[in-house]
Amino acid sequence: MIYVLIGMSLLFVAIGFIVTENNAKYLLSGYNTMSEEERKKVDIKSYIPYFRKFHIILGISFFVLGFGINLINKNAAGIFLAVYPILAYIYFAIISSKFSGGLKTKSNKIGIFVLAGALIFVIGLIAYGFKENKILFDSQKIELQGTYGEILLTDQIKSIEIENELPNITLKTNGFALGEIRKGYFKTENGEIVKLILNSTQKPYILFTKSDGKKIFYSAKEKPNEEILNEIKKTLPNNGYN
Repeated sequence: MIYVLIGMSLLFVAIGFIVTENNAKYLLSGYNTMSEEERKKVDIKSYIPYFRKFHIILGISFFVLGFGINLINKNAAGIFLAVYPILAYIYFAIISSKFSGGLKTKSNKIGIFVLAGALIFVIGLIAYGFKENKILFDSQKIELQGTYGEILLTDQIKSIEIENELPNITLKTNGFALGEIRKGYFKTENGEIVKLILNSTQKPYILFTKSDGKKIFYSAKEKPNEEILNEIKKTLPNNGYN
């Protein structure tokens, strides 16, 4: 998380200095697609200093606030990481519209609507990702509900056991990862692809090893994982599970 905060903060500050009055017609989004007549209506001399100041403040505030929130709650820090830049750019689009004709112009309206749509999409994605994947089971199957969930028939399960630690994860290949929540497919240090359905960082984890060797690590949000495993062992008829 800290490395992401540092990297994104530096990126925001760098953007403020990369775009200049001379290269704006090539690099500045929106401005670079305008005709010469449209560009004449934009007060680019005043806009560029404001653009630079905004990005410097964004970069510094992103790191300071993100670092502080991360010390308190990692999940909240993950949400901040995704939402804060979009909110900041919506504010920037509204305030900076005065340099290009105000909010009444079509291009400025479209820009704000696009950012608002992106914010709604991200919030929806976060809400869906943070929803707990419940685990249901009977004598025939185990069902991992929700995002990246699946149904495991008893004859597809090689073993069910407790693991105190996750393997060293190096890469998310396809999934959702924000704060303490991880759901999807991740690559380990030794190149193995495992599925994580972690509603929290509660330890120890439940490890499902399928008959084809594929592994699923599961952690509930509230109910103790050991209690869930004991209930599974009582319900499933296969005494060969660890």
